[in-house]
Amino acid sequence: MKIEIINGPNMNMLGIREPSIYGSTTYSDLCDMIKKYCNERGVEPHFFQSNSEGGIIDRIHSCYFEKVDGIVINPAAYTHYSYAIFDALKTVSIPTVEVHISDIEKREDFRKNSVITPACVARIAGEGINGYMHAIDILVQKADKDNPNG
Repeated sequence: MKIEIINGPNMNMLGIREPSIYGSTTYSDLCDMIKKYCNERGVEPHFFQSNSEGGIIDRIHSCYFEKVDGIVINPAAYTHYSYAIFDALKTVSIPTVEVHISDIEKREDFRKNSVITPACVARIAGEGINGYMHAIDILVQKADKDNPNG
């Protein structure tokens, strides 16, 4: 199973960016943790991070042609207003789980709304970096359920 892990703006600054909210784990550490978790489950992860909305959209489109089985996306600030990312996810029809390290429902008012969620099979928020592992589990379970004979 191939899973694409897409992270949006400022996620490359994990460990530096507001550690009281996002923790001290760096982006590199996060990727290493996800790789280890995926390897233990027979999942092939690929990582993409961009501070550019267009880059994220292009990567989502590439996932379709590369036959990616699932997407874990933390759209970061684009969560709240990127109908273009929403449209890209709807276009490719790849099962997607939206992840947020912090609980966006308990943050500033503008962060409470996600325009991305309706394009996803699930949203995880407030579980810290463990939310990525939870998202991977959801995608693996969905794949198993959708294809019980392997």
